[in-house]
Amino acid sequence: MRSNRATTRVGVSLAATLPMLAGALAFGIPAAHAADTPGRDSLAGTKPAWATARADKGATSNSAQVSARVYLAGRNASGLAAYAKAVSDPSSPLYGKYLSAKQVQARFGATKAQVAAVKSWLNAAGLKVTEVTQHYVAVTGDVAAAEKAFGTQLHNFAKGSKTYRAPSSTASVPESLKGAVLTVTGLDSAPHRASHQNQLPPPDAVFNNSGPFSSYYGSNIASTLPDAYGTKIPYAVQGYTGKQLRAAYGAGTATGKGVRVAITDAYASPTIGFDAATYANKHGDAAWKTGQLHQVLPKNYKKTVECGAAGWYGEETLDVEAVHAVAPAADVTYVGAASCFDDDLLDSLGKIVDNHLADIVSNSWGDIEANQTPDLAAAYDQVFQLGAVEGIGFYFSSGDNGDEVAHTGTKQVDTPANSAWVTAVGGTSLAVGKGDTYLWETGWGTEKASLSADGTSWTNFPGAFTSGAGGGTSSTVAEPSYQKGVVPKSLATANSPAGNRVVPDISAIADPNTGFKVGQTQTFPDGSQQYSEYRIGGTSLAAPVIAAVQALAQEARGGQAIGFANPVIYAKYGSKAYHDVTDNPTGHGLAVARVDFANSFDAADGLLTSVRSLGQDSSLKAVKGYDDVTGVGTPANGYVESFRRH
Repeated sequence: MRSNRATTRVGVSLAATLPMLAGALAFGIPAAHAADTPGRDSLAGTKPAWATARADKGATSNSAQVSARVYLAGRNASGLAAYAKAVSDPSSPLYGKYLSAKQVQARFGATKAQVAAVKSWLNAAGLKVTEVTQHYVAVTGDVAAAEKAFGTQLHNFAKGSKTYRAPSSTASVPESLKGAVLTVTGLDSAPHRASHQNQLPPPDAVFNNSGPFSSYYGSNIASTLPDAYGTKIPYAVQGYTGKQLRAAYGAGTATGKGVRVAITDAYASPTIGFDAATYANKHGDAAWKTGQLHQVLPKNYKKTVECGAAGWYGEETLDVEAVHAVAPAADVTYVGAASCFDDDLLDSLGKIVDNHLADIVSNSWGDIEANQTPDLAAAYDQVFQLGAVEGIGFYFSSGDNGDEVAHTGTKQVDTPANSAWVTAVGGTSLAVGKGDTYLWETGWGTEKASLSADGTSWTNFPGAFTSGAGGGTSSTVAEPSYQKGVVPKSLATANSPAGNRVVPDISAIADPNTGFKVGQTQTFPDGSQQYSEYRIGGTSLAAPVIAAVQALAQEARGGQAIGFANPVIYAKYGSKAYHDVTDNPTGHGLAVARVDFANSFDAADGLLTSVRSLGQDSSLKAVKGYDDVTGVGTPANGYVESFRRH
């Protein structure tokens, strides 16, 4: 399970990828603005790739309304990026010399004069300023005023089967504001969302797993079912618990004490406190202490129908329970966005940075790279850089659709996991044996075949690809310096001879067939709302697990923040800190048998039996060394210990 920011946009103009930003630095820093128009400073990337001459349907009505955000570059955008890089680099004399949120704002934030100048320019164009924050100035107004302000014409463009408004040329600002404005978002009207009146709806309909199960990998062999890969196979695990995951990833005695972890998703589960406490009690996790779980929520929620708000409750539940299961003493703050749209998700990330709510941030949502526009990428990267300077690290799930070809028709990675300023978390299938012993992992990739009607064979074994860890090579982000020398050249140069960002960086358990058990209040067929438990997976699980392991590592280093972790993660490459995950750890094909309720609740409508292959991730392969399914690997017994100060 992973909430996807672009449910309604899948399959729409996905062949078009975003252009590389010319002159991008080694860490993926956006290029400087160019002065294409005399007296104006262009905002690179504000004309989306799909706004082509061929798709142009003519000018947008002057009276149509526009809501936009003008993101502020601050007083030293290049200095911010440089400091963020230095403070995260173990070889730099500035490593670990973090600034407070107040110091960051004083050193890199927009000046009062810059904000006043931006507001004056927008007002003079006829736009109304509706909000001013440390990060942006929000405005509303008609198309004519927006065109005057940003020096471009707004036209209607066909995008797939729909039509959206977008700039017909790159937006710009007066040259007098050069350096003050980072970018503008909202000039195009295509939906930017994540998925997974405005009152939150009740919990979604209940989901239950059917048995038989294994209690640990291989404990219950499906002896009456057909062979797969020449042997009898085990039933899927009922769902691993924190004790098993802590053992697999080398938690040792660390608990995350004194470390603050934040989680971002949209909306908020109305039963999270009860669910998390009940789950911990049932599975031997440490009881939540008073004040250990916090929620930072918006005053009002938006777009609850478009975003399927109730579907996000399970996302929050998974993230909160997984973090606590692996790092039971860590302080957890859930920061809920007002909707699944980018503006609101950015606001949630901004709250964490502006108030330094945590040092580690888990994010189980995203979108395909083809749907990311450079203006939004710049806004996200600025928040990630501000976080790095404060010692905050962001962890993003890499996606659940492998190379995305089966899902979108185009091979691509996901975003924001593609940012050079975040840690992209890939996924594995995990085998934990008797006595909580780590057996092996494969890259997560599932092929599914159903049991034949006569029960003697698997139909079209191994079946079709259904899901797998996201990964691959970005088409838009330059290769960051920390990946050089570790990521194979064939991967880095897959889309550009100069080299691009490759995803993921690190990985953890994700396969739902070797997944994690969660407990959540759900709506039962009789209309009642009851607590129940089920097995779940996806890189939505991998991200909070890695965030929790990072909390253990931060505790081990005496509580000093790890911050943006990628330079450290890659510096440990090839050491005993990692399990080097491959798709074939046992020398033969691997699979599990799974039995599901046809109606997702009980056996009233029958059972569905299938075989799920492990380590079959679309065109992506987990191989010896770095790969684009599992990155450098998964944390081993030596990982947390490697951060300990001796």
